[in-house]
Amino acid sequence: MGLMGVVSGRRVAVDTVAFIYLIEEHPKYWPLVRSLFEDADTGKREIVTSALTLLEVLVIPYRVGDLALAERYEAVLTQSRGVQLVDVDAHQLQAAAQLRAAFRFRTPDALQVAAALSRRCTTLITNDRDLPAIPGLEIVQLDDLLGAR
Repeated sequence: MGLMGVVSGRRVAVDTVAFIYLIEEHPKYWPLVRSLFEDADTGKREIVTSALTLLEVLVIPYRVGDLALAERYEAVLTQSRGVQLVDVDAHQLQAAAQLRAAFRFRTPDALQVAAALSRRCTTLITNDRDLPAIPGLEIVQLDDLLGAR
């Protein structure tokens, strides 16, 4: 079963790694994430991610001086139809702190989950094995979907 077969709800949270797989057309994962982003582009689905994603995806392009790649990431995250970037504001920071306290998340993971929950997502797509189970949020591991083929 592919990614679209396990994604529940119209609005889905997406961790940073899925944006990397999409933009850099990762040979292993791009076929999985492409349809999700196509659905967002056509208005069938909304993708939610923390503004932290923008920071995370820009580090390597800036480090190696690949400004064209940095611009592609920025465009996808800030100008794409169906992609909602959740600002890291005081409310998000408080929610992330509560998640860190309750579930012992790392800060980036807590911010991603806080963004997902704040927009009422029922699914979070990731490849981060360190995420614990969260009530009301299904964690979908892309590697698990590859293993199911």
